[in-house]
Amino acid sequence: MTVTPAAPRTPETILIYSCGETIGDGLFKLPFLKDLRARFPDARITWLAGLGPSMYAGPLAPVVAPLLDEVITEAGIGDDVNHILPWGPRPLDGRSFDLVIDTQITLRRTLSVRRIRHNRFISACAGYWLSDARPTAAQKPGRHLLKNLTLLLDLAAPDRVAQAHKGHVDVVAEEYKTLAAALLPDGPTYVGIAPGAGDKVKVWPEANFLAVAKEQVAKGRTPVFFAGPEEAAKVPEWRKAVPEAIFPEWDRTDNQSHLKGPVLAMALAGRLHAALANDSGTGHMMATGGAPLVSLFSKHNPAKYAPSAMRLKIVDAKDYGGKDPELIPLGDVVEAVEEVLGKARVLS
Repeated sequence: MTVTPAAPRTPETILIYSCGETIGDGLFKLPFLKDLRARFPDARITWLAGLGPSMYAGPLAPVVAPLLDEVITEAGIGDDVNHILPWGPRPLDGRSFDLVIDTQITLRRTLSVRRIRHNRFISACAGYWLSDARPTAAQKPGRHLLKNLTLLLDLAAPDRVAQAHKGHVDVVAEEYKTLAAALLPDGPTYVGIAPGAGDKVKVWPEANFLAVAKEQVAKGRTPVFFAGPEEAAKVPEWRKAVPEAIFPEWDRTDNQSHLKGPVLAMALAGRLHAALANDSGTGHMMATGGAPLVSLFSKHNPAKYAPSAMRLKIVDAKDYGGKDPELIPLGDVVEAVEEVLGKARVLS
């Protein structure tokens, strides 16, 4: 008689291992975290940044508050050979979890993480060799990193669990949405402009962003500039170049100064009819906030790193002969913005 294995029980405690997150990494992984919480709404979820800091314990802490119950950073787990040895100390002082998901694929780190006490372990390392569940032929891993993270969740949560619990998890608190509505009230057609990026080699020329903004003014729309602390010195120049533009994060007169940072940027993005950004953290904020997005790629491969926008248009320098963002023609970006705006009108 053939005995069908029992489906794994719904975990009450979950550990997710990563090496660490910059703000860009953290924003990129947000859809994974939202999916994780939607599938396991009642579980206690711990995020473990084993080797470095994580922005989930810093600027992105308000964003992940509904998604994670605990964030552990710089835990020294992943490169310590003592954690790999069978007679060595168990990582995390022997704490135990129903489910451990390893989001990276370096073997020595996976071997360390696998020694954290668990009932079930999911990892893509070594072709899923160390994992308690492996993909079927129909679950072939892809190139996009988020899709591969989603595959880990598919392996961890049987379809019946995923379908029963999968749903929308909003990471933008109502107070931020209310402030965003006051800063960008109904009426104008807002087009977000984000000229910055942490990695300067990925920045499309500033003059081109200003030209796109002026084009929006000529068509009766309102450019909305997103400028972080690194772009603060540029704000006066941008105001002078496009006097019709709005700088909502810099023009505030409200008394809610505690409402700021990535969550406010996401809330503002939800008020936009379209947005233009480099391959950057701000681009991911706009996508997470719900803005239809034109994303400019150069150094990285959008097949792996494209933002998870509901409506997305990629313009890639590599389609024009190289990785220099200056190769991207201004006219093609203007057309891409028009395309995204057109789709937004049709779908709204």
